[in-house]
Amino acid sequence: MIAVLFPGQGAQTPGMLTPWLALPGVASHLRELSNATDTDLIAHGTSSDADTIRDTAIAQPLLVAAGLATAREALGDTIPGLVAGHSVGELGAAALAGVIDDAEAMRLVAVRGRAMAAAAAAAEPTSMAAVLGGVEEDVLDRLDQLGLTPANINGGGQIVAAGARAGIEALVADPPARTRVIALQVAGAFHTSYMQPAVAALAEATAFAEPRDPKLKLLTNADGTEVTTGHDALDRIVAQVANPVRWDLCQARMLELGVTAILEVAPGGVLTGLAKRSLKGVPAVALKTPDDLPAARELLEQHA
Repeated sequence: MIAVLFPGQGAQTPGMLTPWLALPGVASHLRELSNATDTDLIAHGTSSDADTIRDTAIAQPLLVAAGLATAREALGDTIPGLVAGHSVGELGAAALAGVIDDAEAMRLVAVRGRAMAAAAAAAEPTSMAAVLGGVEEDVLDRLDQLGLTPANINGGGQIVAAGARAGIEALVADPPARTRVIALQVAGAFHTSYMQPAVAALAEATAFAEPRDPKLKLLTNADGTEVTTGHDALDRIVAQVANPVRWDLCQARMLELGVTAILEVAPGGVLTGLAKRSLKGVPAVALKTPDDLPAARELLEQHA
């Protein structure tokens, strides 16, 4: 069984769409997805600099558009066994699973990105940091002492902390034993209570959607379980904005379900990197440029 995975915010890089525009199928799909938002995603994916695409309102639609366009190109008529997305990647996964169409996913991610950016701007100064290594219990205790939230528990010894900037600075200055802490260049404390205003905005937007039940196995970030109805899928995507991402549980569930290979859509690399530590021995291909398509299609032939 092959799992198709959609990366989350932070995976974007300047010029990441440029090589893909040489493929007519991807280029036309990207134009359609860009038209579904109020943002010129092709321009941002080719000429915008790192600071510009770090903006939450730009980064999130850009990532989902890249993921959907490259997933459709790689898969063709092939049906994967499972789909999942990290954070904002859940919207791309929901579209691939048939819960919503691609245009609806883009409409919702545009609302999500703008709402999360606004919530971050309205709150006290907040930030995030990646904690690598250490004993998980010790890391969680330290975050609790500082009033921080484990916003992403990614498995493989990686936890992303989020909260007040002062707490993040204290974590960087005095990290838990045997850990390395890296401050992240983000606009706010995502997947925490600071994002509650964005939850309300996204909930209002999903009220106009007409979700369908998933056609593929679809995992939720909340606890790694399978989502069986369209309405539940959207409800969980809404709640996820202000709640932690449990990618560790998603990966554990993949093993339980018998996943034998992983395809990470563009801009791939982050989730396949995590899989090397948590799903050891499971072959993976990350789509970074069209040069990765032959390997992706070979993987699909062997495992789909």
